[in-house]
Amino acid sequence: MEPFLLLMEDGWEGKKMNNNNSLDATYWSGRYEANTAQWDLGQVSSPIKNYIDQLTDKNCRILIPGCGNAYEAAYLLEKGFTDISLIDIAPNLVDTLKKRYANNTSIKIILGDFFELNQPFDLIIEQTFFCALPPTLRPAYVDKMKSLLSPNGKLVGLLFDRNFEGGPPFGGSKTAYIHLFESDFKLHTLEPCYNSFIKRQDSELFIIFIRK
Repeated sequence: MEPFLLLMEDGWEGKKMNNNNSLDATYWSGRYEANTAQWDLGQVSSPIKNYIDQLTDKNCRILIPGCGNAYEAAYLLEKGFTDISLIDIAPNLVDTLKKRYANNTSIKIILGDFFELNQPFDLIIEQTFFCALPPTLRPAYVDKMKSLLSPNGKLVGLLFDRNFEGGPPFGGSKTAYIHLFESDFKLHTLEPCYNSFIKRQDSELFIIFIRK
């Protein structure tokens, strides 16, 4: 059986995630087509891999937003997880993922805008989605994450602890993240990452944020 390929209502193609035309579906499709998404590690990141290794509920509902090449999803499947959802706005990328997981019923692939998603999850994995969004969308990101997570659900992953020229990616700092998330989440973990990919050493924070 094929995995689900979901299209958002009202035609996602005409929607922008923001008012910057450079960051729409066409932009991201071009980046993946040209293989210029420079934050793509080519593998599951070690901090997230180690976190997944500690999870015992293989049936928990997991979302990876802005999933990209979805290395984390491949690892989750390898470890026996059964309810994984991926969402990305780039149609060529989603088509590739659909073909890759054509016979796997444990994974759902969603083509569309994260901000229009409306279903509950127990765990959301953050891996370079936050940094791809213009900073003006960060309050909306927090609100949407809270609305998607079940009570005591967790937002887990990595945030950059550095600034960039222009963007994407867009950077940030621990202080800024505390201010942004503390009203809606219990900040269980927000610490420098000790096991980052070598090119990201000393530039990442590992997070475990629990929905209040």
